[in-house]
Amino acid sequence: MLLEGSNRRIHAVHNHAGMAVAGLAADGRQIVARTKSEATSYENTYGEPIPIKELCERVASYVHLCTLYWWLRPFGSGVILGGYDRDGPQLYMIEPSGVAYRYFGTAIGKGRQAAKTEIEKLKLSEMTCREGVIEVAKIIYGVHDEAKDKAFELEMSWICDESKRRHQKVPADLLEEAKEAAKAAQEDMDAD
Repeated sequence: MLLEGSNRRIHAVHNHAGMAVAGLAADGRQIVARTKSEATSYENTYGEPIPIKELCERVASYVHLCTLYWWLRPFGSGVILGGYDRDGPQLYMIEPSGVAYRYFGTAIGKGRQAAKTEIEKLKLSEMTCREGVIEVAKIIYGVHDEAKDKAFELEMSWICDESKRRHQKVPADLLEEAKEAAKAAQEDMDAD
């Protein structure tokens, strides 16, 4: 039995940055804890929020370190790090090997390839964040195979001008609207 909200996969790592985790939950929480520590340490030292690129490099180095020595087990978790700093909005994916790439849109986890294909079809530069939330919900519901996959809880967050460039959960009313639009789109696909 899974209680709603008990298995979170999206975490706020700083006011201006958030992280989504896929893979082993315990390893993901370890990476999130390290990311929070790096962000806080940087702000205490330099008096300003850490740039997202710098945060990504530090976390990727930490994840990579665990692949170098035989006495350390590599992380079984990949993460997506998103944030908004003086260079604008940024999105990075850090793989379990410690390799990090910057993206305009990406996916991680079980259905990532199908989701990436759908993301590539979107015109991200022409979308508002509200439109993006609805499209992402449609993609998530579309790639989820109910016959093979277990039930899931849709969890979404954003960092945009509407959220005052802070990492926050998507408002409940917008999340419900996105779920309804995704379910309707899925029913339309099933009817065809």
